[in-house]
Amino acid sequence: MEIALDQPVLVLNRLWQAVNVIGARRAFAILSRGHAQVVHHEEDNFQTFELLDWIDFSASNPPIKALEAVHTPNHTIRLPRVILLSFFDKLPTKELTLTRNNVFERDKDTCQYCSERMPREKLNLDHVIPRDFGGKTTWENIVCSCIKCNTHKANRLPHQAKMRLIRKPIKPKWRPVISLVLAHQHRKIWKDFLDVAYWNVELEE
Repeated sequence: MEIALDQPVLVLNRLWQAVNVIGARRAFAILSRGHAQVVHHEEDNFQTFELLDWIDFSASNPPIKALEAVHTPNHTIRLPRVILLSFFDKLPTKELTLTRNNVFERDKDTCQYCSERMPREKLNLDHVIPRDFGGKTTWENIVCSCIKCNTHKANRLPHQAKMRLIRKPIKPKWRPVISLVLAHQHRKIWKDFLDVAYWNVELEE
């Protein structure tokens, strides 16, 4: 049960916008106080449940996998995957953090010099304008680079190394919570609650 209660739950505000990802234990605490409802999605049908109704639903629709439920002396309760807050209608204001994973995700695991996509362990980060030239560690100056291209470029400007970026690096417009959402294995369950424009984001390091 400890592992099940650590499973991630997507939190929606009152306007059905993703605002957080929390553990199932905390989600049950919020549900028990009546501050949220469980959102259940099956095909094109969305249903919301108060906690007691969710317990009844769980009894008539038992989960298939062990980690999809918690057990009490009297009930087997399905883990909620999405909950809808009853009173909160705001969005997080924190900006997306500049991290290795987020740069890789922005650049789609593709070297920005040779266009080759490869596993992340074969990639690193490159300062387009080297730090010795005054280049800063910013979204607009950091790109994903394969080791071969990074070694060839060395401490030079791209044109000095006869290299060209395939696209200009920019700061993403993703919301921080979406980077949390898409890092989890349940993203397929959650994707209907996310704006398409925020897709393809990863958890911050």
